[in-house]
Amino acid sequence: MQKRFALKFVAASALLACAAGAFAQNTIKIAALVELSGAGATSGTNFRNGAEMAVKEINASGGILGKKIEMTVSDTTSNPGVALGLTKKAIDQDVFAIFGPVFSGSIIVSMKESEKAGIPNWTGGEAANITKQGNPYIFRTSFTQATAMPKVAKYINQQTKIKTLAVLFVNNDFGKGGLDAIKKALEPTSTKVVTEISTDSGQVDFSAAVLKAKQSGADALFAYTNEDESARLLRELRKQGWTKPVIGETTITGQKVIELAGEAANGVIGHVGLTVDAPLPAIRAFRAKYELAYKSVSDHNGMKGYSGIYAMQAAIEKAGKLDRKAVAAAMRNLKITTDKYPGALLDTQFDDKGDLDRTSFIVEVKNGQQVVIDTVGPLNAPVAKK
Repeated sequence: MQKRFALKFVAASALLACAAGAFAQNTIKIAALVELSGAGATSGTNFRNGAEMAVKEINASGGILGKKIEMTVSDTTSNPGVALGLTKKAIDQDVFAIFGPVFSGSIIVSMKESEKAGIPNWTGGEAANITKQGNPYIFRTSFTQATAMPKVAKYINQQTKIKTLAVLFVNNDFGKGGLDAIKKALEPTSTKVVTEISTDSGQVDFSAAVLKAKQSGADALFAYTNEDESARLLRELRKQGWTKPVIGETTITGQKVIELAGEAANGVIGHVGLTVDAPLPAIRAFRAKYELAYKSVSDHNGMKGYSGIYAMQAAIEKAGKLDRKAVAAAMRNLKITTDKYPGALLDTQFDDKGDLDRTSFIVEVKNGQQVVIDTVGPLNAPVAKK
């Protein structure tokens, strides 16, 4: 009887250990919740591909702390409600970490659930308010608008000497956050915003928006909308004979935009946090591997998904254990250097809110390709080598 009791005790203890989420599994389960259809299909597909590539590389090299990564992928359909439901499902499946969504409107909704569950969540969303809510489990794989916009504003004011600017933005969390950030960054400069042009996610007809920009008399147009819409905008600008500078952030010069806009993309200038055209060894290696695997050129979203997985690896190895709370804490003020983690692509510094800072680039589309025309250093101190 004592033997039977001892066996029952051991079995019960084992079940309790599993229920407590001790992460004694043979794999590190992560969920990629990304936009594979709808308005964000280009962004989400690239993000998924980059994350998938990083997972394969890390697993081939022995995994993290000796454990392989197991990634499941789900389509949010670019819908915040769907993203919320998928996040709850991932929590029920007891995943170690969540990657995505990419769209700001979706992550702002879904991250509340991952926070309550204490699950680290890496996102490609750029809206400034994502990391302003005190969520200790949210981390970016891209610049916040509060970091990116001062860089592009400096270029607009000091390099191009533009005096008046029309700002076209998409009327959602992403677009409105970008509008507020660029206005704030330009406020102390001599460049003035003379008109604000609101557009919709998924908008097809940009004729009225372009006409409004022309009627404003602005010296240049700053465009801040999603990839597909950016391409439609550029085609309409060309159609209406716009000859003034068109400047934007990362989405305006994305590979998908260049493909869809064709000749209309030539001459467009954008500030990008990540570009496969940067003349750096780690990024050139990423581009070659991505093109070999997916027979296409990655945009910045592929690089965000890829570097995000390596950020998780760096945080887990810093924590020294598969403990979600410890890994989230390790992400705060984490420095990642490419000499130790080439998959980070650039030396990167995270702050205590989950935002990152690193070198970025000014690119111009020439003959259907991004060409780096300037390099912009981190806003904060350079990352120190370990």
